Parts: sequence; C-alpha cells; structure tokens
Amino acid sequence: MTVWTKTFRGLVLIIALAAFMPNQALAEGEVGDDGLHKQSWFLESFLDLREDLSEAQDKGKRLAIMWEQKGCPYCAETHTKNLAIKEISDYIKANFEVIQLNLWGDREVTDLDGEVTTEKKLARKWGVVFTPTIHFLVEENELQDGKPGIRQMAAVMPGYFKPFHFVRMFEWVKERRYEKQHFQKYIAEMVQKYHDEGKDVNMW
Repeated sequence: MTVWTKTFRGLVLIIALAAFMPNQALAEGEVGDDGLHKQSWFLESFLDLREDLSEAQDKGKRLAIMWEQKGCPYCAETHTKNLAIKEISDYIKANFEVIQLNLWGDREVTDLDGEVTTEKKLARKWGVVFTPTIHFLVEENELQDGKPGIRQMAAVMPGYFKPFHFVRMFEWVKERRYEKQHFQKYIAEMVQKYHDEGKDVNMW
C-alpha cells in the first residue's frame, strides 16, 4: 500500500467519523443540527430542572435557562457577539450552569413542580413568546414545593441585551442584587464606576 493510499484512507475515515459526530466538531457559537447556536460549556443533562438546580448549587453556581429558536437573529448575536467576548463567557462559565431549551423543541423536560412535558409545552407554560429569553431560577433552598418554574424565578432577561447589559444581569443575579436594587439602578451604578476608573463604557 502506497503512502498516498494510506493518507487517502485516513482522510476518508476522519470524514466518516465527523459525519457521525457533527456537534462535537462545532466551534463555539456555530449552529447545531437543531438549528440552534451552540456553546460547548452549556449544561447537557436529563432536563430534570430540580436536579439540575441542585447540581448547579453543589458547584457553587446559579442555574439559567436560555430559550432560543431556529433562525432567531438575536439568538445568533447572543452567541456570535456576547458570548464570543472571553471576559463574558468566562464569568458565566465560572458562576452559572446554562441550559439551552428550544422554543419549538420536543425534548422531555421535568418542571420544578414535577410535571413532565416537552420544551415547546414548557415554553407556553412559562409564557415564553420570543427569543432569546433567559430565566434565572431561585436558589435551591428557596424552592416552593408544587410550584412551576415560572413562579420560581429570581430574574428574567426578556430579549436580547447588548454585551454590557448582558453580563451585568448575570452579575446582578449572582450577587443577589435583585433583592435590594432595581436592575437599571445597578446599570447606572456600574456605568459611573467605569467612568470613575477612566474606563470606556460601550453601552450599545
């Protein structure tokens, strides 16, 4: 067997393996088979949200649910712009577990009230009408038995936020500032802090 033949067969094998593992070959922010942009660090689980919340807290993290849909331009921008900024993605990875759900998806999900349903039915139950929407769940010790996830939110990011506001919301939730401070006041505080430190603030 010639060197060229061995090389050719090796390339064929690599291509064949790639065909069976399309998502593993994706770069950060690229589109998967379901039409949604992907991040390798998003949590892959059995989608039992109570278990996911517990496991996140065991790691010292909060749990966020990110709703997206195929063809959503603002979902794409969340991945290709916001999450492409290393400081933002590093902060979220260190402090949150993020579960990506499909607004029209058929995967089985167990809500916090124990109901087993599908992604698209859960989206209706939680009142998700546009994407992206990010739900930040309360902490485990704050859960109320028998109540669905929509009644157990610490905060909601309703739509696309530009990078500065985007990461500030994650900070606001992680530091539990929602207990005592409106999000817009936190934004104003952070803008002033940046100005005092002589840093540029790109709000848009």
